[in-house]
Amino acid sequence: MRFGTTSSATTAVVFVSVLLSTGDAFRSPQRRTASATSGLTSVKAVAVESPEDVASSMSTRNNELDGTMGDLSGVAFSGLKGQALSWRDEDFPKAIDLKKVIPADCFESDTSTSLGYLGVSMAGTILCSAIGFNLVSVLNPANPLTWPLWAGYGAVTGTVAMGLWVLAHECGHGAFSKNKALQDGVGYVLHTLMLVPYYSWQRSHAVHHQYTNNIELGETHVPENLDYGSHELRKKVIDTLGKDNGIKAWGGLQAFLHLIIGWPAYLLIGATGGTGRGMTNHFYPDPLTEPDVPSKELFPGDWKQKVLSSDIGIAAMIGGLAAWTLCDGLPEVMALYGGPLIVINAWLVLYTWLQHTDVDVPHFSMDKHNFMKGALHTIDRPYDKLDPWGLIDFLHHKIGTTHVAHHFDSRIPHYKAQIATDAIKENFPQMYLHDPTPIPQALWRVCKGCTGVEERDGRWIWNNEGLEDKL
Repeated sequence: MRFGTTSSATTAVVFVSVLLSTGDAFRSPQRRTASATSGLTSVKAVAVESPEDVASSMSTRNNELDGTMGDLSGVAFSGLKGQALSWRDEDFPKAIDLKKVIPADCFESDTSTSLGYLGVSMAGTILCSAIGFNLVSVLNPANPLTWPLWAGYGAVTGTVAMGLWVLAHECGHGAFSKNKALQDGVGYVLHTLMLVPYYSWQRSHAVHHQYTNNIELGETHVPENLDYGSHELRKKVIDTLGKDNGIKAWGGLQAFLHLIIGWPAYLLIGATGGTGRGMTNHFYPDPLTEPDVPSKELFPGDWKQKVLSSDIGIAAMIGGLAAWTLCDGLPEVMALYGGPLIVINAWLVLYTWLQHTDVDVPHFSMDKHNFMKGALHTIDRPYDKLDPWGLIDFLHHKIGTTHVAHHFDSRIPHYKAQIATDAIKENFPQMYLHDPTPIPQALWRVCKGCTGVEERDGRWIWNNEGLEDKL
């Protein structure tokens, strides 16, 4: 994940201080302060009517997986029904075998097609922005009575503009065009406009792909060990408020911390990253703390200069925002820019979080992890069902419905990802993860249930003992 919304060094310092002081609540899943291991060696959710039904369902599923996963105590199940937990090492195909089933054309980008989609996303964003600028004279953003309307504007404009973020993401992967100068130019401009340091993010996101669901070297949404604070904090909240209200309060807290605070926290202090690289900052190329694995530094060699190159664009953007604020006031800037940006950030975290996280999807220790395991533990979800017309999925270029294929080979452009997805589903149906749970319910389950993991035979499993019926 990557996004920054601070407008001054002072604000950034205060923000980081607040984050550090509330770190235990935020780390769920979040950055841990020490290594988690001793060494780096139906399209509907299942409805449960009573605790007895839950216990029966869990018992049945445990028996089905018995001998494959082993101990499933405290494991809740998503719409995947424990599919990822049933896999053995020998089940994973080799990369060359998976690649063979995907049409070769899927790995080729077309500049004209990419520019066409860029035009669609730009047109939608410009239209929304034009409406917003015209509304300022009618709905004064400084008047609190207009804030609900501006919040609605931010939700719509941010949702439309998220398509530009996805295309900038495609540029970072080299899937936008064979013309590298054009590709990096488009990506740099788009990400800079959204306060994303393009090259810094390009590097960290590539690391995320390489180490997906790696407990030490994963770059985003790395779970916290049960030995650390969040799991105990959740228990205290539940003990204080009761099981029903406590788990809801915890879920609400996690939703806020991840969707609203999560992206700038990741950019500034590497929140939700693994311990291997220490605390990181996307605007400063050296680790902020001593990494557990110095050889896996986030920004090695020439990447340090690229981080500084990204900073030039961010500095210019912050300067422009500061000038706008001085001329027209903070309320207008927040209404027309800040609100939509917060929504874009929330979409980004939502996608990244749900693509790799659920109550029955494990993470792996270094000696048990490989690229194919990480790629195939990516989850496709029914974002096309978020609205009756599939409009959001279209606007976001199907980033959440075809993400397994993207994680297998990020050179596949989004407009060919569905073909690649269909090929994977057809040829490796047992190794393809698709959770049919509606997105709001899936998000709520993850907010409540993905708090702490414990190691079981090289896999790190979410433990929700006693809460299975609430997830």
